[in-house]
Amino acid sequence: MIQTFKLTIEYDGTGFYGWQRQPEKATIQGELEKVLSRILDQPVTLAGSGRTDAGVHALGQVASFHADTSLSPRVLQKGVNRLMKHPIVLKECHRVSHTFHAQYSALSKQYNYFILNRELPCAVGRNYAWHVHRSLDLDVMNRCCALICGTHDFKSFENAGSPRHSTVRTVFMARMDRQDHDRLVFSICASGFLKNMVRNMVGTLVDAGLGKVTPAGFQHILSAKNRSRAGVTAPARGLFLKQVNYE
Repeated sequence: MIQTFKLTIEYDGTGFYGWQRQPEKATIQGELEKVLSRILDQPVTLAGSGRTDAGVHALGQVASFHADTSLSPRVLQKGVNRLMKHPIVLKECHRVSHTFHAQYSALSKQYNYFILNRELPCAVGRNYAWHVHRSLDLDVMNRCCALICGTHDFKSFENAGSPRHSTVRTVFMARMDRQDHDRLVFSICASGFLKNMVRNMVGTLVDAGLGKVTPAGFQHILSAKNRSRAGVTAPARGLFLKQVNYE
């Protein structure tokens, strides 16, 4: 019996070459497909909601696949988590309609980016945040976040190497919050994202927080549609795919 499964996956991207399967390299998709193929005794090809780059983490990545099996979602979930030898956890597994596709059925995605904002770096947890040692102005950064919201051409925040039919996206929410006295988190929810879009935004927001870019200057960067005008690409280690939203 052909069934379609929807998976919700958590992983630590440290040491992986990203989500997408690559020959001779450790990837999230590749490791999951190996384990699922072993359990189901048939080739399994996952469709992910989108790619995450090398070093990027996920709390709620979503993937889907079809398989000829009578196994229940619960048995599959337990089997994957028992056999998986990498920091990858199958948080949920459900049967869904055959028309469901993890990428094409998605309505929006939410990412979080974490910044450690203090003079001293950390020893524990350094793979999960960008250390910025100079003090950041949260108010200025949020004034820039307000400019991101809405439907815009985000070409200024797209890295080369991933051509798109359009660089226009809709951002439903973008804000910078203080978790505690020395930790910030950037949250963004959008209809879709360009290559390195979140990390390039964070690099530019940090410039704003350091006084290198004003909100007016940030608006000019957004309007320029020119990647060279924006800030550096923030390190992958601070980025988490929080969740993917469906109807």
